[in-house]
Amino acid sequence: MSGPNTSYDPVEVAALDPAHLEQAVTDALAAFDAAQNLDELKAARAAHQGDKSPLALANREIGALPPSAKAEAGKRVGQARGTVGQALKKRQAELEAERDERILVDEAVDVTMTPGRRPLGRRHPNELMAQRIADILVGMGWEIAEGPEVEAEWFNFDALNFDEDHPARQMQDTFYIAPEDSGLVLRTHTSPVQARSLLERGVPLYVGCIGRVYRTDDLDATHMPAFHQIEGIAVDEGITMAHLKGTLDRMASELFGEGITTRLRPSFFPFTEPSAEMDLRCFVCRGEDPDCRACSGTGWIEWGGCGMVNRNVLSACGVDPDRYTGFAFGMGIDRALMFRSGVSDMREIIEGDVRFDAQFGLEV
Repeated sequence: MSGPNTSYDPVEVAALDPAHLEQAVTDALAAFDAAQNLDELKAARAAHQGDKSPLALANREIGALPPSAKAEAGKRVGQARGTVGQALKKRQAELEAERDERILVDEAVDVTMTPGRRPLGRRHPNELMAQRIADILVGMGWEIAEGPEVEAEWFNFDALNFDEDHPARQMQDTFYIAPEDSGLVLRTHTSPVQARSLLERGVPLYVGCIGRVYRTDDLDATHMPAFHQIEGIAVDEGITMAHLKGTLDRMASELFGEGITTRLRPSFFPFTEPSAEMDLRCFVCRGEDPDCRACSGTGWIEWGGCGMVNRNVLSACGVDPDRYTGFAFGMGIDRALMFRSGVSDMREIIEGDVRFDAQFGLEV
């Protein structure tokens, strides 16, 4: 049996040839330098440091060498692998630094920029105006009452001193609920709440009612078949027209600015006597501009109707008209919104365009 081959030269193994190892190192360094990102560097690492790379194959050949040749071959392969490993580490650090710098630029956040928020919905300006009027009445010590929109004909007409042949009862003015003898209508004003409040709460009474009413009007720039009203009634001992005027002046100044007052012009309503149309001092020109578009140069804007509660209405609701007197007023909320905000066409209020609501924000 022969002994080990002590004269075996590792150079004779092709994988361990110094020129072969040097070429493997040169190829690896070139591949690392050519890598433009970490993914390409990962592929280059697998090709030049993986299990099937030239240096890995050379390292496996060392085990077959005689002991006298292992040291020299191991040193030569170790130096080659060390050089490749250092080059890989250096290139990886460079590419990671480039990546981090690029992320800082690409994903930079401008903390001074206004963030894009989803637009929020807003309460309708009609509702805001109604709430503002309610707050004014509550601030004066009044209560807010509600009533049904489908109303009994007795409350809508009879209790308010409307004659059976009054024009407002006709089909061209009122929406009647089928069948014809149902005795129900879509309320034409919020005044039925006056009668309901007198019957339910008794006197003294200071009540405001805000709600939707219906009339058979065609829809145009100044009329709607469904609109909103604010109604107020005060019944107590010693109530006079002076109390009515003071209340209206207070509401006008709260809604349209300090110094705005009202005036009363004789009129007629079945449920008040005496009755009056109330005009509002023009809040645009305050009566000083003959060319003012808001008041047409008159200095006054028509606002609504009012008067002292008719004795027949008090009697119908069980109130002694010889002891108690009262006043009532009513005005359109939609019209007040037009006055206050410069809306020229009522149809803009009901079209549902969110851009119309958005311009009012949270305050009217």
